[in-house]
Amino acid sequence: MVLNAIQHPVIMVDGDSVVCFANWEAEAFFAASASHLARHKIDTFIPFGSPLLELIDQVRERRAGVNEYRVDLSSPRLGSDKLVDLYVAPVSGLPGNVVVVFQERSMADKIDRQLTHRAAARSVTGLASMLAHEIKNPLSGIRGAAQLLEMSVGDDDRALTRLIRDETDRIVSLVDRMEIFSDERPVDRVPVNIHSVLDHVKAIAKAGFARRIKFSELYDPSLPSVYANRDQLVQVFLNLVKNAAESIGDDPNGEIVLTTAYRPGIKLSVAGTREKVSLPLEFCVQDNGPGVPADLVPHLFDPFITTKTNGSGLGLALVAKIVGGHGGIVECDSQSRKTTFRILMPVSPDGRPIKPLPSTSDSATGQKD
Repeated sequence: MVLNAIQHPVIMVDGDSVVCFANWEAEAFFAASASHLARHKIDTFIPFGSPLLELIDQVRERRAGVNEYRVDLSSPRLGSDKLVDLYVAPVSGLPGNVVVVFQERSMADKIDRQLTHRAAARSVTGLASMLAHEIKNPLSGIRGAAQLLEMSVGDDDRALTRLIRDETDRIVSLVDRMEIFSDERPVDRVPVNIHSVLDHVKAIAKAGFARRIKFSELYDPSLPSVYANRDQLVQVFLNLVKNAAESIGDDPNGEIVLTTAYRPGIKLSVAGTREKVSLPLEFCVQDNGPGVPADLVPHLFDPFITTKTNGSGLGLALVAKIVGGHGGIVECDSQSRKTTFRILMPVSPDGRPIKPLPSTSDSATGQKD
């Protein structure tokens, strides 16, 4: 059936609003088989009072198709964050029958948010340049004066001079971290084996901050090379794995899952060019920590946004900057005990497949939605 090849959920309802056809994507969308859907009316599967019911009646009455954008179909059955665009049209030759096409908004909205993240990163770039030139020099003078005072004051006041020196060092360290954002040089990219990068990051984590946390890998061994800067990829995934480990904390059942998969269909403009590249390579870092507060998720990659008591809020902003500089996107999906950071990246121009590593050769092609 041709409709099964369409990458959007498509259903048809008869004159009594009973579902009489559902393509494969619709089965996945409603989490029900076509035979199960066909035994019920459409209002069984969507929220009570949904605008979709009015649209179906409107199409029957006017005998003309209609579009409706950003319709919320979230429900316990369909899950949260089910925002869709709808196209509803009559079926020629079948009076009363109506076809409904659902286009999920999640990826479009993620790309829109990603452009916002890039704008935020550019704002930090300007701020970092200003801080480097206007703040670090006077801080050096303040620190030097505190050192001189420390040699001539009593023990009681020496603690205060040390406090001045320590706080000055802390501010300089923060400015140094922000200076990374002001580096606008072109990224030197080559074909990179992503599994080699992930195994390197895992080895660093297991030797230090994540030594007590279980790691699992679900790799696609046939994945092509990613077109990227290897050192920057290590920095990205080290940040994400460190965040995952800190979220898990001392939980003895803590686990971090690293996944790679091929997901065709997403395209995005490359920074600094008019080209659009396909982003079929999906890399995920998933943890079973308590999750990210829902009100922070849309702003998670903005500078100075953090859930950590002593965090600077620059780690994920830097991740967004690096991934955006590679022409990719990064997004977070967070639920209780399942937080996933998902990165979509372009393949190497030569399309060479990655040679499977010994440590991943036993991994099944565990692709995760």
